[in-house]
Amino acid sequence: MRNQVPRVTAALIAVNAAVFVLAEIISGSTESTETLIRWGGAYVPYVRSGSWWRLLTAMFMHAGIRHLINNMLLLFIMGRHLETLIGSVRFALLYLGSGIAANYAAYRWYDAQGRNIVAVGASGAIFAVIGALVWIIIRCKGKADGLSMRQMLILLAFSLYFGFATTSVSNVAHISGLIFGFLLSILLYHKGKGKTYYV
Repeated sequence: MRNQVPRVTAALIAVNAAVFVLAEIISGSTESTETLIRWGGAYVPYVRSGSWWRLLTAMFMHAGIRHLINNMLLLFIMGRHLETLIGSVRFALLYLGSGIAANYAAYRWYDAQGRNIVAVGASGAIFAVIGALVWIIIRCKGKADGLSMRQMLILLAFSLYFGFATTSVSNVAHISGLIFGFLLSILLYHKGKGKTYYV
């Protein structure tokens, strides 16, 4: 059982991959802004006018194959640890709730600047997973499910550096997701209550 990918993590990866393939087949290149908006990207003017659902759907849309692979690789590595530690239902709540909150924070930031950008990708939610694992490792005195604080800090440093070194990355969503994930894990993780609940 431990060598298998927990079910919510696996389902999220499958849904992201399926949306990407369908968008490529039906609408053409997912690197096209028009395609990203049509398939649910968080386009600032549309969100402003009431299309709040885009804060959720944007989490499942990726701009090109490299964007998808990078995010799904991180989700595969980090998601399986967090889902094992807090259970499937809590993992899903944290992932989706923090992802929506991160997208909302990014929307508010860009809207205040008057920048009509379209935001897509799962990275806000994935940074929330990293933030949650940081809290759990702190709570467990430096190590949890085979992960150490040193490993998490190195991963976090590289991820943040890549974000700030790349002009097309929403660092607001990344940092917001990290914070929301850290805070939500304080509520959702209970040490000593047992490990995995596949429900």
